Amino acid sequence: MVDTPKLNFLQEYWLDAWQRSILTLDALRQRGNTYLEQSAKNAPNVLSFPYELVRDGRSLPRPVNYMLVHILPAEGTVIDQAKAPFVVVDPRAGHGPGIGGMKSDSEIGVAMAAGHPCYFVGFLPEPMPGQTIEDVCIAEATFLEDVARLHPEADSKPVIIGNCQAGWQLMMTAAIRPELFGPIMLAGSPLSYWAGVRGRNPMRYLGGTLGGTWLTALSGDLGNGIFDGANLVANFESLNPANTYWEKPYNLYSKVDTEASRFLDFETWWGNPVLLNAGEMQWIADNLFVGNKLTAGEIHTSDGVRVDLRNIRSPIIVLCSWGDNITPPQQALGWITDLYAHEDEIVANGQTIVYTLHQTIGHLGIFVSGKVATKEHAEFASCIEMIDLLPPGLYEAVITEVGENIANPELIHGKYLFRLEARTLDAIRALGANSEEDNQRFATVARLSEASHGLYRVLGQPVVKSMSSSQTADLMRQLHPNRVRFAAFSDRNPAMQPVKALAESVRADRKPVSENNPLLTMEKMASSWITMYWENYRLARDAMTEAAFLASYGSPILQAMVGLNASPAPTQRRIERDLALEAIDATRRAELEKRFEVGGLAEAVIRSIMHVRLPERSVDERGFSVLQAVRRLQPVNRRRTMAEVKAMFREQYMLLRLDEERAVRAIARLLPDDGQLRSDGWKIVSDVLGASGDLSAEGHRRLRRIEGLFRLPHGQTPKVA
Repeated sequence: MVDTPKLNFLQEYWLDAWQRSILTLDALRQRGNTYLEQSAKNAPNVLSFPYELVRDGRSLPRPVNYMLVHILPAEGTVIDQAKAPFVVVDPRAGHGPGIGGMKSDSEIGVAMAAGHPCYFVGFLPEPMPGQTIEDVCIAEATFLEDVARLHPEADSKPVIIGNCQAGWQLMMTAAIRPELFGPIMLAGSPLSYWAGVRGRNPMRYLGGTLGGTWLTALSGDLGNGIFDGANLVANFESLNPANTYWEKPYNLYSKVDTEASRFLDFETWWGNPVLLNAGEMQWIADNLFVGNKLTAGEIHTSDGVRVDLRNIRSPIIVLCSWGDNITPPQQALGWITDLYAHEDEIVANGQTIVYTLHQTIGHLGIFVSGKVATKEHAEFASCIEMIDLLPPGLYEAVITEVGENIANPELIHGKYLFRLEARTLDAIRALGANSEEDNQRFATVARLSEASHGLYRVLGQPVVKSMSSSQTADLMRQLHPNRVRFAAFSDRNPAMQPVKALAESVRADRKPVSENNPLLTMEKMASSWITMYWENYRLARDAMTEAAFLASYGSPILQAMVGLNASPAPTQRRIERDLALEAIDATRRAELEKRFEVGGLAEAVIRSIMHVRLPERSVDERGFSVLQAVRRLQPVNRRRTMAEVKAMFREQYMLLRLDEERAVRAIARLLPDDGQLRSDGWKIVSDVLGASGDLSAEGHRRLRRIEGLFRLPHGQTPKVA
């Protein structure tokens, strides 16, 4: 009788462990079956929303395997056709399409909840023969023309969301065809590929540790002109071996009663790698990952047009996270300091850049996590018109929960306050950057890669191509570990035949272990030890990789051999001057000189608000809500379009930047003689400025001066909080 309690907790644990094992095997069996089903489809995706095809990229003059679909709203969802349509573009970085709309709390879901029409750009598993990166850019431009044509009544141009790889490709398209784009949101998108900090971001060393991009060429040749996206997936998984080899499978096993459904949903996307043309992948590796040519202005179209990101005129919104080990903040934001030496250059070029930094979320969570969707993505979707009206400059979006003592909470959308704070380029530099010596190392890798790739083309490529065929390439893809591990647990495997019946019997008589069972506690401790082992392995591996990279490519002899000056000289490539842009800027300044006293009451009101708010260096959605309400009260036939309002906002801001004192003195000349109109204008100024309730002493001083310029009759002014 003494041993009975011991036997009870032993029996309880081992019965539960056996049942969990069967249920885990069944989840893997279902995953394998889903993989086979998805592989057999012509257009597999994980979209959870109904849709209709708008354009098939295969029918374009330069055919691509991309497609544009219209997301159909669910019953009860109200879509406002006057709002800018959203276009979500998924990454073609190894996985299939649909992750941006895999669940209701997603980028598509929150945009539709905010009343925006939604479109999605996905792709087929196999590329079109001869398809190039430039072809895809041309297709994306065509898709945006389609969306704009379908929404002639929309207030502004389409809002584009580019996830990961799709982000840099959209930026290239926007640099070539800037007139098509509304605000551009980049979610976890790398644009500055050498950027990072020592001790972290090991993926940027990959090109150097592999000796350049010749292995990319080898993979494409072995694939008979096709690059297998499963190789990219394997690279991502290698970054976090603890999660890949233990935490993810153990999380399924330990919580199989509740976790299986979420696991299967995610693995449906994760386990269906797509294919790229070998030429596409080689271009990406040579020009971006290793060459880092995008922000240096060294990429040109086939027509000789330089891809210059400074050409983009739409607001650019960057979502990044400290928890992202694939696209760290330095790679997501470093392009800004690559292009500009000072924030004044951003303003002079007319660019508006907004960024937000999450503290913990991982790479996929930036565009997959429901928590991020319902906070960051939802706030950006609801405040996108506010961002579109922002004057040029660099801003950080700060999203905070609404507190009890906050002023005018009725002007805030949802439970978060969206605030934009002006930043300088020092805020980007503070995130971390390469030393000149490290830039020299990456430049050495780029030079060495050109040489090794050239040697492979001459010595190895003819041999490899002679041995490759479509049959051998297909066999290699089928035997890739990332596919075998899915297919091996499917019903095709005879050993898995009994699992389904066993799992059904287990669910019918499930006996989960109690939380205080000592063996369960030991299991969790063992899991923590295994995770710690893998994490220590990763840290040691990354440290050795970094040390080898720094030592090898820091060699003065190697640097000299590839034609670089071995002395520590500045090596960061700054994009060259664009004389055409400078001429346009000079013309714009000359035109502005004539605009100080041009306009009326609307210009006076906007200039007044901006003048008072300039010292605060921040704005939030409450003041914009007041402006929106005032605009909606105007008759439709007298209401300015959003494009006209945006142009007015930018002009008034640039006038203040050009000569603030002259611009303020001119306000009196813009005001009408009608006292009632002046009173109405002053009320708008005071209501907007009072909405946030946070004016500084300097702000109040400026407000009193503006009040004097308006010269209200009888000295009556609305109270400003």
